[in-house]
Amino acid sequence: MLIPQSICFMAKIAVIGSGFSGLSAAAYLSAAGHDVHVFEKNETAGGRARQLKTESGYVFDMGPSWYWMPNVFEEFFNEFGYHISDFYELKLLNPSFNMVFEDGAVPVCAEYPKIRQLFESIEKGSGHRLDQFMKEAQFKYETAMKKLPAMPGISMSEFADKELLKGLARLQIFSSFSKHVRKYFANPKLIALMEFPVLFLGAMPQETPALYSLMNYACLKLGTWYPIGGFGKVINSMMKVAEAKGAAFHYNSTVEKIFVEDNRATSVMVNGKQIIFDAIVASADYHHVDQLLPTSYRNYSENYWNKKTLAPSALIYYLGINKKIKSLSHHTLFFDEDLEQHSMEIYKDPKWPGNPLFYVCCPSKTDDRVAPQNHENLFLLMPIAPGLPDDNSIREKYFKIMMGRLQKHIGEEITEHIDFKKSYCVNDFVADYNSYKGNAYGLANTLMQTAILKPKIRNKKIENLFYAGQLTVPGPGVPPSLISGKIAAQQLLKHLKSKKHEAII
Repeated sequence: MLIPQSICFMAKIAVIGSGFSGLSAAAYLSAAGHDVHVFEKNETAGGRARQLKTESGYVFDMGPSWYWMPNVFEEFFNEFGYHISDFYELKLLNPSFNMVFEDGAVPVCAEYPKIRQLFESIEKGSGHRLDQFMKEAQFKYETAMKKLPAMPGISMSEFADKELLKGLARLQIFSSFSKHVRKYFANPKLIALMEFPVLFLGAMPQETPALYSLMNYACLKLGTWYPIGGFGKVINSMMKVAEAKGAAFHYNSTVEKIFVEDNRATSVMVNGKQIIFDAIVASADYHHVDQLLPTSYRNYSENYWNKKTLAPSALIYYLGINKKIKSLSHHTLFFDEDLEQHSMEIYKDPKWPGNPLFYVCCPSKTDDRVAPQNHENLFLLMPIAPGLPDDNSIREKYFKIMMGRLQKHIGEEITEHIDFKKSYCVNDFVADYNSYKGNAYGLANTLMQTAILKPKIRNKKIENLFYAGQLTVPGPGVPPSLISGKIAAQQLLKHLKSKKHEAII
């Protein structure tokens, strides 16, 4: 029996979306010898990691600004014969970040011994307890990084691994992150320091598995880095890898419909044109992609999605300042208001917060390429509940709140020195990314939304449609999204291999 060329030699594959997971999938699939086409609805690649460039010389990372888990990026490039240093320069930030409390700022240094001293200065005996906490967090991190790329979250059988089962208790999948932290620390400042990664990127600490203390290891032991040129350099580097392997990128190309016949996706409608493909990886918003399918082929119902706990949305401001700011670090977290209250207003009683926490990034402190000379580049982000009403008057109300507290912290006026200002919020996430309820970070890392309990990476009714990104495994964040693209590509390659075998028979 003759084997169709698309099965025997090369499959034509559509990748929907060019965020981290889409770029990752495109690189792996094209490296395997397939004809890969990436469709991006926006003008440039990157998804939430796009850059905003102004005529006056500002370069804003529009989304991700924390570069953690550098080994995940290095391993990605290594698999294609490259190193990070072939594409961009990484700089270790020191201090890693500042945390602003009601009674002043606490700098968190890059050197672990100094972090230990900081803990001890705030709470006697906490330095030793931090060592114990980090030992467990390191085990979780190393286990997760070793096992996650091989776990597509399809079946419980994935946990039938001797090494994984042996360490299952230490992974603390069924324990509360909040209780875990409080076993080691009592001081509110230390608790806030340990809990902020899950609040800004995931869920209520009380409902997040203690497994995610691995984020504390990534933050405090592996350090906070910055790619010179911003996250856009990472996006462009991944694109170069995919293009070198043969992937083609199509911008301003909106996928409007996915056609299905006999439980197979056969083609996609792009800007009104139907294009035939052998398989699809959907790295765009999972809920949105499901809406492109005939109703009977959707993986999940609207009721299913409505019951999901989403990670936060965000109110973001991109600001250009026409002077240098003296007392500001690259990363500053404002925890000078009640953490518990703001958490409740995101996850339990969704509403615009009364006294919000927020985050300020000033990359021009590290990188003179992102702002004109003697200017500063500021990125303000306030996490909020997804799906909130969003208009300019609300945005401006919170802009004034954030700027007031920022100016109080640095002890100088900057509002009158703003020469560029752009806001971004719920409505923009929906318009630019088809983001479900305007979420910024995907699905919350709650116990009931972990591992095999996340939305499946493979469509249950369509054999050649796979999903990638922060709404499926492993979860939200840049490194997990990059890993998600690899997992989706691996699963599709297995499928193509099986179809090739069937065709030969």
